[in-house]
Amino acid sequence: MLELINVHTHYGLSHILQGVSLSIARGEVLGVFGRNGVGKSTLVKTIARWVDLTSGSMRFGSTDIAALPPESVCRLGIGLVPEDRRIFPGLTVEENLRLGLMQAAGRPRADNARALDRAFERFPTLAQRRRQMGTTLSGGEQQMLAIARVLVGTPRLLLVDEPTEGLAPMIVDEIFALVAELRRDGIPILLVEQNVIRALEVCDRFCAIERGSVVLRGNARSETDRLRLFEAIAV
Repeated sequence: MLELINVHTHYGLSHILQGVSLSIARGEVLGVFGRNGVGKSTLVKTIARWVDLTSGSMRFGSTDIAALPPESVCRLGIGLVPEDRRIFPGLTVEENLRLGLMQAAGRPRADNARALDRAFERFPTLAQRRRQMGTTLSGGEQQMLAIARVLVGTPRLLLVDEPTEGLAPMIVDEIFALVAELRRDGIPILLVEQNVIRALEVCDRFCAIERGSVVLRGNARSETDRLRLFEAIAV
């Protein structure tokens, strides 16, 4: 579904990603773990083409996406839920969701209506606040809105960056339940998350990043691989 080979990314003179190679198969959840500042967010932004890679290759299915603009990558079906959520100010919850429909340009109006209905069914709190300004929601509600805004575009691959950071335990439970549901629906997900123990419950495989490089790969169901992961990312 997605394959990165020897990807390098710089911010100015700072070499952030240093030869990252990874792949995601159809229907699986890949966890990406590591300490703060090792390049995890840069990785998802590079895949979404929010950030230019310096060298290496990226393919989504049969399409080379390394040089595509971000809007083309989005319309291919790669949806990014960014760490900072990026709720549009001055727009209601429903208007934020309607912007998400632009990911599926040219889709029939009836299909868009069904996608919105499905979002409100999946996130009943958003349905109750559909006329409320998105930026006035609580942190957890804004996270739900950021996820729902991507899902209405029916992505073929979901990139989720630190979805539970700073949220109350009850909301964290809801986020992981949603990821598990999307996994059952067959949506492949690249999940960047600091809550490693909870994240491993919904992942199929994982990789650990240190100083911009993948230093460990493993099976999320293997106790041995889990122990190696905790040792690799321990502070």
